Amino acid sequence: MTETEGAVGGAERGPEQGGGLRRRSPPTRRPHRPRARPAVRLPLRLPARLPARDELGVLLVLGLLVAGIGIPYPDFLGTDNLLSTAHNSVYISLMACGMVFALAMREVDLSVGGSYAMCLVVGALLIREGTPPWLAVPVVLLTGAAAGVFNALVTTVLALPSFIVTLGTLLLYRGVGLALADGRQITDLPLDDSFFTVAGGDPGGVPFALWVLLAVVAALAVVLARTRFGARVRAIGSNPDAAVFTGIPVVRTRVQALALSGLTTACAAALALAFYGAGDPTLGQGYELQAIAACIIGGTPLAGGRGSVVGAVAGAMILSVVAAGLVFFDVPINWTSFATGGVILVAVAADSILRRTGRRRQ
Repeated sequence: MTETEGAVGGAERGPEQGGGLRRRSPPTRRPHRPRARPAVRLPLRLPARLPARDELGVLLVLGLLVAGIGIPYPDFLGTDNLLSTAHNSVYISLMACGMVFALAMREVDLSVGGSYAMCLVVGALLIREGTPPWLAVPVVLLTGAAAGVFNALVTTVLALPSFIVTLGTLLLYRGVGLALADGRQITDLPLDDSFFTVAGGDPGGVPFALWVLLAVVAALAVVLARTRFGARVRAIGSNPDAAVFTGIPVVRTRVQALALSGLTTACAAALALAFYGAGDPTLGQGYELQAIAACIIGGTPLAGGRGSVVGAVAGAMILSVVAAGLVFFDVPINWTSFATGGVILVAVAADSILRRTGRRRQ
């Protein structure tokens, strides 16, 4: 075979056996392929995932609101005023901490205002009848938890929405409180007892109720985010049918969530009893709506599936700051409800816009 014939034969075998011309052509084409270009768009999606916690935005709004009132009115930023404003939100904040668990699994507890008044009266009656105040506190807490369990059992047995059931028990519990107190304040309590001087005072310059709130927030934030119970609550709220299919105990989780809501409400009642030094059955009217509003402002949607204990407390603080700010701006007290409703609408609208924007970025 001549050299010419050998060259021709090698060229003919090249396409089949990976000849020289075919083997050199891919490296010249790879750098020009457009497949690697979408990787440039990855950084554009990262900001949508950075705010992992909804409470960051709520805390920012709270800070801006405090600054917006404090700049024209520096007295608002005084330590005593800020502590007083925070203390005024403690009772709603505690209710909201428990309400987060109910809302996160698509339940609503409208009975917290009534159970708050009932627990307040029960504690005052026990103390007036001679029970040591500190021993009356566990009874108050058990009363609130029992009220929550009753809500859950009626909801389950009658297969009714918790919204309807707790709307009825709201009136039922408030009626029990009014009947036990005979429609009057329960006074003549031993106000010199350590329960009233400590739990109703301000040890260390900070109201005792705020220390309790911090402890409750820290504990329940961990429970919601890091425990099996919290995961079940969020799973049921995300998809109830799938939760049943996967074997999650929906009924038991509902009982636990509503019992927790009643427990935090009773805790608020015990602190209110220590602070006010009397049992007033008319207290707590409208607290249920404020607690729900605080949760929604804090990033817990009515659709369920997620929640934020810290955000709920921040939402309650926002409502308290708005109410206190109206006083500094000489706005009549009759406009408080109007301002609260406006804050709720703005918060819900902003939350909806931010979520739709996040979905588009993803």
